[in-house]
Amino acid sequence: MAKLRIDFVSDVVCPWCAVGLASLEQALRQLQGEVEADIHFQPFELDPTMPAGGMDVAENLKRKYGMDDAQLAENQARIRDRGAELGFTFDFNARSRTWNTFDAHRLLHWAEVEASERQLPLKRALLVANFSEGRDIGDPAVLVEVAAGVGLDAGRARAVLESGEFAEAVREAENFFQSLGISSVPAVIIEKRHLVSGGQPPEVFERALREIAAQQDKAG
Repeated sequence: MAKLRIDFVSDVVCPWCAVGLASLEQALRQLQGEVEADIHFQPFELDPTMPAGGMDVAENLKRKYGMDDAQLAENQARIRDRGAELGFTFDFNARSRTWNTFDAHRLLHWAEVEASERQLPLKRALLVANFSEGRDIGDPAVLVEVAAGVGLDAGRARAVLESGEFAEAVREAENFFQSLGISSVPAVIIEKRHLVSGGQPPEVFERALREIAAQQDKAG
């Protein structure tokens, strides 16, 4: 069975990142017995200048992308439908604000360093907290609760968030992936050289992973 490293570059307030992860995981279920994935979540901030208190999500999107109300509603409906197809719930009524995500990225980095098997469950839980439950994922108390909910140590999570721990590592990772030319997410990098961009359908990930695994078998 081929073991493939996957660097999933994304933000926890990026709806297409939630779609992309759900698609990737569905593809991996289809490839059970053929491909084993070693997934690493890498940081990308859609808006590093987002204030601590966040912003109204609709106003932010209309300002950033020049959408009007009708375009925004159409975009949200498309995202909601894609999520539903993959078993992920987007509740745009519950989520009225978008938040600064730097602390969430620090928490994800800590999870990989100290309990790598918990990083994927933490990423999933943060996406659910933001998109399905409309919680403030810029709030340290919420982040600690989400971390504890996936089996991470709440006291250690709180200590990380109260300090500047892992801030430099997150900035370095962000700069590294941007230096590779990544300017939008999700960006899914397989074996450090194959890029799948955007919230692709499961069959796109499945085909890419199968082809890369086959190449690895031939090389090995």
